[in-house]
This record gives sequence, C-alpha cells and structure tokens, in this order.
Amino acid sequence: METVSHHGRETAYDVVDRGGDGPPICCVHGSGGSREVWTGQHPLADHHPIVSVDLSGHGESDDIDASAGYTALSAYADDVLAVAETTDADILVGNSLGGAVVLQILLERDFSPEAAVLTGTGARLGVLEDLLSWLESDFERAVEFLHGPDRLFHDPDPEIRERSMERMHDCGQAVTRRDFLTCHGFDVRDRVGEIEAPVLAVYGEYDQLTPPWFHEYLADEIDGAGLAEIEDAAHLAMVEQAAAFNGAIEEFLATVGEDRSRDWY
Repeated sequence: METVSHHGRETAYDVVDRGGDGPPICCVHGSGGSREVWTGQHPLADHHPIVSVDLSGHGESDDIDASAGYTALSAYADDVLAVAETTDADILVGNSLGGAVVLQILLERDFSPEAAVLTGTGARLGVLEDLLSWLESDFERAVEFLHGPDRLFHDPDPEIRERSMERMHDCGQAVTRRDFLTCHGFDVRDRVGEIEAPVLAVYGEYDQLTPPWFHEYLADEIDGAGLAEIEDAAHLAMVEQAAAFNGAIEEFLATVGEDRSRDWY
C-alpha cells in the first residue's frame, strides 16, 4: 500500500506493475467498498500497471467531513485525481459510485484521460427508498439485501460473497450510507453527451442494481462509446467474472490504441 497527501488528508492506493508498457489504469470502487475489489484485474498488469484507490473513508484512506451528494462526490474525485497524478494513470475505470466519480472527472475537471471504462453505473443512480431507509435504521438488512440474488452478484462463490459483506461492514454504516445517498442524488443525463474521451460501458448480464439499459444509455449518449456484456455476472462483474471483464477491457484498449495510431499518421 502507498499513500498520497492532498487536501489535508492521506489517500491510500496500490500499484501492481508487471512491466507492461501501456499507460497505468486507475480503478475506482463503489459504495461501501475498497481497493480490494479490483484484485481480479491484476492480470491486466502484464500490459498496464494497475492502480486501485481507496476513496476517502474507505479501506486505509483518511475520511472527510463532507455531506452526501455533490460535496462528497467532489472529494472522491480529488482522491482519484491525486492518485492518478502521482502514478501517471491515464485510463480510469469506475464501478457504481466509482463510475459516478469518473463521470464527474470527465465532465468537470481539467483532466483528459486516454480512455475510461464505466461499469455497474449510469448517468443517473437513483437508489431504492427502502434501501436508503435500511442504511439508516438497519444496516445488517441493507447489507443482506445488496448481497441478494442478482444485485451485487449473480451466483458467487460463498467465500466471495462473505468477503464482500465483510468489506462493507469494515467500511461502516455512516460512510456506506453517505455513498448511497451520493449515488441517489447523482444525475448527469443532460451532460453525458459532452464527454469526448473514448468510453466503454460494461455491464453484468443479471445486474438489477444498474441494469443493462443504464449502460445502453451511456453508449447511446456518448459519442463513439462501446458497450460490453459480461455473462453470468451482476453488479460486480469485475469480481464475479474477472477473466471476461479483463478481456473486454483489453479489447477496448487495443481499439483505442489503434485509433490513436491512425490519428497520429
């Protein structure tokens, strides 16, 4: 684990580098998660160093005194940009809340990545009112609900499901609720057409939290964006079907590289 200091706090991140000469990929987790959710993407480090960040209040990163919504989202964007600058990461991958953070960066920050991957996310991320209520009054029920069939996972190994639940409990009720409230207020449907970076929207076939049509909307609205389905997976496709997810990213980045070469000539 490494850390970077910015805005009066320390943000933790990992780098896995196996000597690949491609630009580093910075991966951003979702609500109640941590950088550990990206361990299945380490094989990509054969070609691209893999950077995984703990957003403020998650994993080993310092927390922030920020209200849910735009303020928290902006702070999370600061975390990602601080890590990206330190590691020279030029590709952003965001899951769920992490996808909202990436969209925030693409739309509002002076940072132009080579490419971005948006997975388990959308231009709007409304949250079920019952879930918001449970996150406040019955955290255990909220965690169980999220780990029900075709939400975070489609058909996971029990150990993967248990570890995911432990990770959410480690993050804690207050931060996890802040995350979901931030998602609930997120809506950039009127702006996603402004994005100019190459984008791939990746969805799990059975994802009920951010269904396939969320990603179809992104692909339709963002000029030139690609769309990829991961079979036999739900919201955390990069965990449940890591090999297929990694293959989709590799294919996308190869296409981006080819386009860049043609433009150069």
